[in-house]
Amino acid sequence: MTQAIAPGATVGILGGGQLGRMIALAAARLGYRCHVYCPEQNSPASQVCAAATVAAYDDSAALARFAAAVDVVTLEFENLPLVAVETLSKQVPVRPGARVLEVTQDRLAEKTFLNGIGVPTTGFRRAEGPEDVVAAVAALGVPCVLKTNRMGYDGKGQVRIDDAALAAAAWHDMGGPLGIVEAFVNFEREISVIVARGVDGAVVPYCAVENSHANHILDVTTAPASIADSVARDANQCAIHISEALEVIGLVAAEMFVTPGGGVLVNEIAPRPHNSGHWTIDACLTSQFEQVVRAVCGLPLGSPERLADAEMKNLLGDAVHGWSEIFADPDVKLHLYGKTQTREGRKMGHMTRLKSLSS
Repeated sequence: MTQAIAPGATVGILGGGQLGRMIALAAARLGYRCHVYCPEQNSPASQVCAAATVAAYDDSAALARFAAAVDVVTLEFENLPLVAVETLSKQVPVRPGARVLEVTQDRLAEKTFLNGIGVPTTGFRRAEGPEDVVAAVAALGVPCVLKTNRMGYDGKGQVRIDDAALAAAAWHDMGGPLGIVEAFVNFEREISVIVARGVDGAVVPYCAVENSHANHILDVTTAPASIADSVARDANQCAIHISEALEVIGLVAAEMFVTPGGGVLVNEIAPRPHNSGHWTIDACLTSQFEQVVRAVCGLPLGSPERLADAEMKNLLGDAVHGWSEIFADPDVKLHLYGKTQTREGRKMGHMTRLKSLSS
């Protein structure tokens, strides 16, 4: 049995954004120090960490110094150079590890993996050039979506195709070099499930939540999702199955579509805390951020019990300037990320409205 990493130790965090910040805040409450590694000065995470290394992710000397200064490493986003994780893994446990990232930072690999373990997804095709997009559109029909195979989030790096005659042009709009064409899904709602998995293989799922988007960016998450019990059970079992097949240590968030017939299709997965789980800070016995610290340090996982229903709303761009009105609402908890510059679509913070607990 792997020995737990005791409070007082240092948790390394790859990535300095708001997810890293909230991991560090949760870790501090449990008695851990945090050391963030990222290329940016004055990152949101570095503002609340005991130490920070500012260096590129391919700086082998800086990575070695970082590894020597921490007891375990976790990450706040999956689109890291694999070489960084592989380099660190030679000196210190990295949770989740390189194998998980190989799957989750490559859309084709991810969907192939999911289908291979029996998890349904939308139909998809590989695209290496405009002729592949034309063939994929002919096979999948319109509308469909062309996405970059790597990177791209919150609607970036994707082109919707509504007319088969424009398939080749979509390739040039995306910019290559490798893409994935996904069939359009007729769905009733979008949901997600976050699952924690410990060093010992224990798994703990949070309740399924419902997500609504604006301009391809998550706008509001409602907990719990307004879905049938059978759909909620299927979604939870699906997310648990994914976490076990990946053998992840930490968290897996599975974004899903609920179809008109009550089926569940997985859209994408993320091996880290997720925007749709921010409500857990204020409405659950154990937040997703405390849970990831518990998991990567080898502690028993906490209870995901919901203490209240909740509605989480992202504060994008200038919306953060409404902080005084938000503070005046006694039923709302405000979380600001310490970002000094606003721009359209940038996640500056979030607010969570607590409601009476439903059954």
